[in-house]
Amino acid sequence: MLLAVFSDIHGNRQAFEACLKVARARGAERFVLLGDFVGYGADPEWVVDTVMGLVREGAIAVRGNHDEAVNTTTETMNAEAQIAIEWTRGRLDVAQRRFLAELPMVVQEKERLYVHSEASSPSHWNYVRSTTDAARSLISTPSHVTFCGHIHRPALYSMSVTAKMTSFVPKTDVSVQLLRGRQWLAVLGSVGQPRDGDPSAAFVLFDTVSCEITYCRAPYDVETAAGRIRENGLPPWLADRLSQGR
Repeated sequence: MLLAVFSDIHGNRQAFEACLKVARARGAERFVLLGDFVGYGADPEWVVDTVMGLVREGAIAVRGNHDEAVNTTTETMNAEAQIAIEWTRGRLDVAQRRFLAELPMVVQEKERLYVHSEASSPSHWNYVRSTTDAARSLISTPSHVTFCGHIHRPALYSMSVTAKMTSFVPKTDVSVQLLRGRQWLAVLGSVGQPRDGDPSAAFVLFDTVSCEITYCRAPYDVETAAGRIRENGLPPWLADRLSQGR
């Protein structure tokens, strides 16, 4: 089965629509959504409704820290992110907020684990920035492959049976076979707010039979997404950064 895995959509309708279109055109048979459906972007209602519809059709979805923040005041964020969350609270209805609140933190499916941040302590929202961070996540699960997001920059880590770590930044549209002799941590780029210098929306395709992963990009209408942020009175930097991929 060919999975399409998305993370950090952040209320960006234009980016998510582009990723869904590309994934379906490339034969994706099932969707996995790694959280942070809201925050930053100006179309949280549309994104949450779309995710809810995909889940009803069999997609997997987990909770991100921005999804958590919609329903609690204990999550601390920078000033611009907090402004966006408070604005988002006023846009979502009861059913949408309940959906976010009831999402699981982690989903295990066969030899694959899906989580927003990392596997060792999902509710602490730790970032995977190094092989040390990746190792902490990998040793906490027997899963062959862990998929996560949160950091908005793509990376691929692996750990051997002797705990030797490797890491690299995968190239777009170059498939990598995730060999059985190692554990793997696939860190996704962001759909709605990439931070690796490429403004194109990011997601991955994963073939569950061949164990091949392909990091993909989907160009989208950045100006429309940025314009939606500005016209809704959200912090201008949230719009400006989209064209920079930062």
